[in-house]
Amino acid sequence: MDVGSALGNVDVSKLSDRDKQELQQFVVNESQKARIQSSIHSLTDTCFRKCIPGGTVKNGKLDKYEEPCMRQCVDRFLDANLVVLKELERLKGAM
Repeated sequence: MDVGSALGNVDVSKLSDRDKQELQQFVVNESQKARIQSSIHSLTDTCFRKCIPGGTVKNGKLDKYEEPCMRQCVDRFLDANLVVLKELERLKGAM
């Protein structure tokens, strides 16, 4: 459900400061979830295209070459994200 359409009939100006803060945090959380889901989708697509060039999984499971490729692809993605997050935290601390 789109948060904007769910709030379409709500007069935000009538909410208490606490309710506004909770609503703002809810929107931030939902936005973060959407970004994570988008990243996971992108990762899955990228690794699938890289590791399964034929575009189909035979016999309902990955073969002995596809499975390690997918695992390493995902691991490298997670490693790269961890490096980026650490750098962002470092930059945030320097502010």
